[in-house]
Amino acid sequence: MQKGVPGGKWGFGNLIRRKQVDSVHLRREDHQLAKKLSVLDLVAIGVGSTIGAGVYILVGTVAREHTGPALTIAFLIGGIAAALSAFCYAELACRCPSAGSAYHYSYICVGEGVAWLIGWALILEYTIGASAVARGISPNLALFFGGEGKLPAFLARHTISGLGIVVDPCAALLVLVVTGLLCIGIKESSVAQTIVTTINVCAMTFIIIAGGYIGFKNGWIGYELHNGYFPYGINGVFAGSATVFFSYIGFDILTSTAEEVKNPQRDLPLGIGIALSICCILYMLVSIVIVGLVPYYALDPDTPISSAFASHGFEWAVYIITLGAVTALCATLMGSILPQPRILMAMARDGLLPSFFSDINKRTQVPVKSTIVTGTFAAALAFLMDVSQLSGMVSVGTLLAFTIVAVSILILRYVPPDKVPVPSSLQGSIGSVSVQFHTDIQEIEANCQSLLDKGKNLCGHPLIDKEITHDEKKRRKIAAWNITLMCIGIIILASAASVDKLLRLPLPICSILTCCLYSHKHVLINKSGSWNMDPCFYMARNRSISLYLLRTKS
Repeated sequence: MQKGVPGGKWGFGNLIRRKQVDSVHLRREDHQLAKKLSVLDLVAIGVGSTIGAGVYILVGTVAREHTGPALTIAFLIGGIAAALSAFCYAELACRCPSAGSAYHYSYICVGEGVAWLIGWALILEYTIGASAVARGISPNLALFFGGEGKLPAFLARHTISGLGIVVDPCAALLVLVVTGLLCIGIKESSVAQTIVTTINVCAMTFIIIAGGYIGFKNGWIGYELHNGYFPYGINGVFAGSATVFFSYIGFDILTSTAEEVKNPQRDLPLGIGIALSICCILYMLVSIVIVGLVPYYALDPDTPISSAFASHGFEWAVYIITLGAVTALCATLMGSILPQPRILMAMARDGLLPSFFSDINKRTQVPVKSTIVTGTFAAALAFLMDVSQLSGMVSVGTLLAFTIVAVSILILRYVPPDKVPVPSSLQGSIGSVSVQFHTDIQEIEANCQSLLDKGKNLCGHPLIDKEITHDEKKRRKIAAWNITLMCIGIIILASAASVDKLLRLPLPICSILTCCLYSHKHVLINKSGSWNMDPCFYMARNRSISLYLLRTKS
């Protein structure tokens, strides 16, 4: 068992035990990943992983069925909901900068049982997502050859007679190519991601500029409607925002590269924030243009952007749009395979998987063995199976991970582990002190004591013992009940949103119920003994609203 993970017999205690925030100074040298990623690399990975080909289709489906011309507002609401989750990921990435993403955070804050569940949910999510994305590339790629029947024989899809299985060699080959690229090194793969993402962003910029020119030249006929800007009402906008929310998923992939970032405390929040902002702006601008060129009810649900340009005589634009869709899928494929081996590596470090998955190649400084295993499995799925029926599992895994991360923030703030992390400003001092260990044992003890005294009141960095007083225990008990009641309210809210008879009532009723349950004990004792309003009360309300958007589909 790794350091920082308490031992014990198998049982319920094993499921709820929490590990310490591990320090990079306690890891073996051969388990170190290469710290080569900068803010620009993180932005490229985040934007590439987030902007998939779905936006090229979603604008038509959501506008026709839910929002009408108000699609832009739906993207804005979805972006705000995604930003709430992004803030949680950014804070945890700063305080616990280690590979593993939501698995790592839940192990520190919630317990081993939940961490095990989250780890496998993430692996399932990324594996199915990568396979589904890979199978979506070949139909788009075929457009450059004149149709699916014109693809080379070794890339074209074939049906195995007798079994009814449609194999996709092109999808499997693309997964294997991306896997090989990720094995070369994190910097090399980030450069490739930057190139592919740049092409995709250029294609979206063309859509915005060319579409704006057409709109100003011919008039924005899509906004000249007799039923107004909200044909489906406010409920339709919220239902549309619940759908487009999933087009923002991808920023969480950045947290799995925390050990490979040069300055994670600064660069990770910047990378997540900038990437999400760029995606939100691009989505909103594209939606403004497309629903303005063509009335929302006339949009093609399968190819809304291409058909909108073709209706104004720009048939040649389909090639640029298709190029953007292909590069978007390739970037998303890279983003889906990238975090899988790092999550397996984190689980292997904690003793939950064989040590085989934690091996890091000394030359490339990436988990090559884990990357090959996950890439091979994803390639097999992409080759043999149509995973579209399993794509709903991706949404379930994402919702579960986002919820646990939000709960982990509350736990880390109000019921933190007894061992708290050392700030980065002190880690260098600890390293220099430990080097002198063999020269002067008394001096190192004095220096360490000085460092412990200096960091006594800090709660966000590795390996300082906190003295827990009676008031602190009481405060933690109240905080634990607060968090528990908040989770119960969220579960009731999500359940109510899925019942047809309560579709018009869940937000006001369940928000009030959540607040009533939570406000039963929504005051906390601070260290001076006085009572304060708990800021988590407001976080619970905001989380309830964001989860309502996720669950509402009509």
